[in-house]
Amino acid sequence: MENKSIPYGRQNITPEDIQAVIETLQSDYLTQGPKILEFEQKFAEYLGCSYAVAVANGTAALHLCALALDVKEGDKVITTPITFAASANCIRYCGGEVVFSDIDPETYLLDVNKVRALLESSPIGTYKGIIPVDFAGNAVDFEAYRALADEFGLWLIEDACHAPGGYFIDKSNQQQNCGNGQFADLAIFSFHPVKHIACGEGGMITTNDEQLYRKLLQLRTHGIVKSEDSYLNSVDFANGTDVATGYPGWYMEMQTLGFNYRITDFQAALGISQLERANQGIIRRREIAEKYAAAFVDKPFVIGQSGAVEGHAYHLYVLEVEDRLGLYNYLKSKKIFAQIHYIPCHLMPYYRQFGWKEGDMPHSEMYYKGCISLPMYPTLTDEELQFVISTIIEYYG
Repeated sequence: MENKSIPYGRQNITPEDIQAVIETLQSDYLTQGPKILEFEQKFAEYLGCSYAVAVANGTAALHLCALALDVKEGDKVITTPITFAASANCIRYCGGEVVFSDIDPETYLLDVNKVRALLESSPIGTYKGIIPVDFAGNAVDFEAYRALADEFGLWLIEDACHAPGGYFIDKSNQQQNCGNGQFADLAIFSFHPVKHIACGEGGMITTNDEQLYRKLLQLRTHGIVKSEDSYLNSVDFANGTDVATGYPGWYMEMQTLGFNYRITDFQAALGISQLERANQGIIRRREIAEKYAAAFVDKPFVIGQSGAVEGHAYHLYVLEVEDRLGLYNYLKSKKIFAQIHYIPCHLMPYYRQFGWKEGDMPHSEMYYKGCISLPMYPTLTDEELQFVISTIIEYYG
């Protein structure tokens, strides 16, 4: 075991995945072909939402969401500091102002009560939206956030990059899948190699709002439309003649400033293949989480942990420990490559320039002092899992 490296996350590419990509590479389309729409439809079906838009990566998905919701210069948007920087950066791309709010120390998720206090302390209309994050795969209660957002006239973006297959139970005792569009206006996912579904790179936006869906399709491809019922120029102009004979086949219009945020057909083919065993992967992730939870319960060196939580998608399994740096280095010496998720965004040099400082988010900052993400991926063997557990116990023993 000690000669084999164990990373915190790892993609699983099967012969079926490879064959799916080869077949697409040998087809007539490498991009903007039929596999993209197929991937979108199957992903929407998997989550139980109406629409899905595949894009280049999760960051592009966040940016397009902010654009579709008309984030403008000076708009204030609330999010968590315990997330990858893109969750906040998408607002800055549009000139908006990021306002961080602290996490719940038990769940590591954006604390809805602290967000409420922030909203109540400011005049109505001060804030435009909220971006809660299903951090580590733990599903945010978006029913509670929807009620809060409606009360204060806000939109919601769900950053579900960690949580395809995750869910929470609503007040009616119904399962609400992450990204299903029942409560958030828009949700986003990532297909980075260590995520549940790996496409190399890639992302997805999901929604139940047809108007937002149409807007996203346009923004994804340079702001261009190719649909007769959407054209703004006259038929005569489109034909270059004075005779109205209908729009020619070549015609298209750029109607707004968009981006080239498209995904390729062969990435979509890989995503379709990966999606076919997504449930199997979630089952294995939850099995691993249960074993971690049982191994570290009541251990004196453990301050907190992800635990065995219903609906958790377990992109990450987090321990909060004493002497985190010592443990990190000891694991590394045994070729166990744990990771830290995340350095609080508000303490990044970029965001410090806006006045954020240590002490502003005490729960997030305390969490960061002890957090460490353990190996978590479906192909982690029981032998490797036990080696990770025993190595951690050995360090503190």
